[in-house]
Order: sequence, then C-alpha cells, then structure tokens
Amino acid sequence: MNPVIKLENVSRTYQAGEVEVRALRQVGMEIAPGDFVALMGSSGSGKSTLMNILGCLDRPTEGRYFLNGVDVSELATEELADVRNQMLGFVFQNFNLFARTTAVENVELPLLYRHGPRMSARKQREKAFQALEMVGLADRAHHHPNQLSGGQQQRVAIARALVNEPQLLLADEPTGNLDSATSEELMTVFHSLNRGGITIVLVTHEFDVADHARRRLTLRDGQIIADEITEQETVDEEATQPVLELAGREIT
Repeated sequence: MNPVIKLENVSRTYQAGEVEVRALRQVGMEIAPGDFVALMGSSGSGKSTLMNILGCLDRPTEGRYFLNGVDVSELATEELADVRNQMLGFVFQNFNLFARTTAVENVELPLLYRHGPRMSARKQREKAFQALEMVGLADRAHHHPNQLSGGQQQRVAIARALVNEPQLLLADEPTGNLDSATSEELMTVFHSLNRGGITIVLVTHEFDVADHARRRLTLRDGQIIADEITEQETVDEEATQPVLELAGREIT
C-alpha cells in the first residue's frame, strides 16, 4: 500500500536578517492510509514548520514531499491551492468560524471553492448536513457559533474540514482552547473518524491527547528523534458507533 505522506530528506531554512534558521533538517518519514499520527515537540522543534509543509502551505528548501504519490514539492502556487482544496482538510486551535453564519453554512464554505461542475445549493446543503452528522452535530446545524460551546464549535470546524472528503485531515492543536473534559470528547470524535478510515495527523503538546493516536513522532531541533507506537486508550464503543457508521459511509 502506497503511503499518503512520504518525505525524502526534507529541510526548511529561513533567513532572518543575516541569520540562517534551519527549522527542519533532512526529515524523512512515511504515513500510511488510515494512520493516526501525533506530532509532538517543544517550541522551536520544527513541528509547526513540518505541519505547514504537510498542508502545502509552505515548501521545502531541500528534499521532496509526495502526497498520495504526487510530488508536490515543485508545484505552482495555484496547483498547491487545488491540492489543499481537493486532498486536505484542516482543523486549527482557533475554530475560525464565521460568526454571522450558521453551523451548516460554515461547513458549506469549502464546497464553494472546489473545482469541477458547480454543485447545486441543495446538494451542498445535503453534504454539509452529512458532515455535521459525522461529528454528532446535525441537531445544531442552524445555530450560530455564539450559540455553541467551544467543543461544539470545534466539531463544526472538523465537519467543515471533512465536507470535501479529504484524503488527509491535518489538525493543529485542536484541543488547545478546550478544557480537559471537552478535549477528551473531541478526541473520541477524532478516534472514531480514524477508525472509519480517515488518515489524521495532529500536532499537540499534550501526552493524553497524543495517546489517542496510533503513532507519536517527536521532533527536536528540526529532526524526528522518536517514532513510537502508542497504547491507545479504550473508547466507549457504544458512544462512538454512530460516528463510525457515518465516517465509513461515503458522503454523496
């Protein structure tokens, strides 16, 4: 099985005045379809730079990045934008929801920018509802962000990331603005989506969050210093089953 992600000797160097900053140093790794990987490391370790490269938001200074078998290292800016829209879903620490639009309208937004034949408004709404179902928020579809809890807002953000059926979900500190109980609930959603076949790469500094992943990659000084298999915590099967059923169903 070909990896979703393959990095070959990837380095990233920044120029800060006369100082050269090496954020990544000859990083090589592979992530298989359906994997769940947590990226960890202290501030300045390179994890944010690595995440930006994985998300096609930045380019390696050296090395090659293959995304689902395609070398995206040298793609033009417009081509990278297409890759992000068609193959990647993003979840951030700040939910980045539009305050004056409902949950379902926030989820619909990526569908407006997808290439190909224009989708009807009815079809867009159906897909957005199905994505909200996957994260257990179909009953909050017409609520505005200020009517939702922090955990619910992050679920809307996850649904938005899923609506274009990405091959890879990238989450950057998704529990950073949530309390521990809400973080645990959110990780149950990620865990269930992964068990439904979605590949996830997640940046976190919290070990209890990282323990939900199958692998934990630790970075230091721009290099991967550890690649470990985690002992995943037991998840309530009955609670996650509805999400699993939807995650395993194609959004049509």
